[in-house]
Amino acid sequence: MSVDIGSGARIPGSGRVAWDEALAGEIVARGAARPGALLPILHALQEAFGYIDRQALPIVAEGLNISKAEVFGVASFYHDFKVAPGGAHVLKICRAEACQSMGAEDLVRRLEARRGLRIGETTADGRLTLEAVYCLGNCALSPAAMLDGALIGRLDAARLDAIVEGRAG
Repeated sequence: MSVDIGSGARIPGSGRVAWDEALAGEIVARGAARPGALLPILHALQEAFGYIDRQALPIVAEGLNISKAEVFGVASFYHDFKVAPGGAHVLKICRAEACQSMGAEDLVRRLEARRGLRIGETTADGRLTLEAVYCLGNCALSPAAMLDGALIGRLDAARLDAIVEGRAG
């Protein structure tokens, strides 16, 4: 389901809009008639806002005639759904075996030691969130990462520093 986020107040640098109850209601209404609508609606909410705000749970529940607990259960079960805002940019570092063998763990330790940024955390300025993934399917170019959905191969310390400092993508 494609999301038209219109002209809402955008979050700088992200292309997403700030939480908007009316927009959330529109997203739910547009998707409610689909069979198996819950997952596509949750994806659309996250696409629009960057996360699934807790205020969206009763809107989704009412729109689909299910309980808030069921909506929360699905939103919290799937690892890619976020229930809190993250950074304007999301860097996912692969921690699967091939990437580990090519230095991914050294890159994660570098971020922890030099930047104080750990997996699952966001920089103090809200610009970057760091996440772990377990295979991006780019093993031949490991260590691999993904920045805002764009695949990065052969990630090294210099490129990682540039990403964190906002100098490169």
